[in-house]
Amino acid sequence: RLKEDLKDFNGLDKISKIKVYDFKFIKEGDRMDGVLAHELQEVVPYAVTGEKDEVDNKGDIKIQNVDYSKLTPILIKAIQEQQETIKQLTNRIINLENK
Repeated sequence: RLKEDLKDFNGLDKISKIKVYDFKFIKEGDRMDGVLAHELQEVVPYAVTGEKDEVDNKGDIKIQNVDYSKLTPILIKAIQEQQETIKQLTNRIINLENK
């Protein structure tokens, strides 16, 4: 009731375009895995808020934020696509073994 213009998309294609890094935060020194917001913004713009290299009136960095929850539907779609490929390849192997 609240959505319209439903379109299919290729989840694996989108996921493949997202670069993931192991990085260290400069201030905290903590390591983690994640993405660079400005790179993700090119692939999934609605998952990122803020602008690349933006600063406030004082020249202080205005950080971009990533909402990782917005990637979940794309990840689900990619897994579904992989599962279909696995199923097709499994069936092909079975058919070749039965010849």
